Amino acid sequence: MLYDSIIIGTGPAGVSAALNLKILGKNFLWLGSGSGSKKVEAAELIRNYPGLPNISGTELAAAFKAHAEGMGIAPQSGVVTAIYDLSGRYAVQAGTETYESKTIILCTGVAAAKPIAGEENFLGRGVSYCATCDGFLYRGKTIAVLLFDKSFEHEAEYLATLAQKVYLMPMYKNCEVQAKNVEIMLKMPREIAGGMKAERLIFSDGELAVDGIFILRSSISPATLLRGLKTEGGHIAVDRQCRTNLAGVFAAGDCTGRPYQYVKAAGEGNVAAHAAVDYLAENK
Repeated sequence: MLYDSIIIGTGPAGVSAALNLKILGKNFLWLGSGSGSKKVEAAELIRNYPGLPNISGTELAAAFKAHAEGMGIAPQSGVVTAIYDLSGRYAVQAGTETYESKTIILCTGVAAAKPIAGEENFLGRGVSYCATCDGFLYRGKTIAVLLFDKSFEHEAEYLATLAQKVYLMPMYKNCEVQAKNVEIMLKMPREIAGGMKAERLIFSDGELAVDGIFILRSSISPATLLRGLKTEGGHIAVDRQCRTNLAGVFAAGDCTGRPYQYVKAAGEGNVAAHAAVDYLAENK
């Protein structure tokens, strides 16, 4: 199926974009966390959202969910690991699935972690963001798994069933992954190095030779997701219509820059959705 638009992200910008595309009668797919935005839920008190004074993050997240469900829409759970420009349409990879769309609306928020030196250079050449997509390539081999979120532990366990040896580096406390071939290392590499492909991790106190490296985190930098996307200061560069430098690609919310405010994100989600609809009308 070729969608009119694919929205990536379930924060205020993603919710707003989805509501507006639904109202405008477009065929779209909404990808992200099925449980909504953790950032919104974590807010203790929000005082500047018009019409909802002194609302907690939990209450606002529930209101977003109820509004979307009332419109008959809900996000499909999935971590997007790559977007490909197919000249006139885009392919979005989420896990083992690939979806195609005429337009993309990026509502990805701010990447929580900066790429490791060498990470982007070796992406697709020994570095992967998706265990289920690329795990089979490392059957019987030695791999490193950098785990940034507890929710990805099942992917690390899956990789352990394939690889001969797994060096697991959790970036949080109380990792529960257990397997005979898993060795937990409590340190962070400073660089990924190699020749034609990634071959080793470099630490402040030495190196580790591996056949492949899996980086499992909940957010990926926009420029890594979609090659050729223009960024400025770590944010996606957009104009007043939330248009990026790539035709048919729009962005809204924290990923476009400060201020990091829910009301600003929701407004940009609205603008991006309407701009995407205008683009579709101009490119029938």
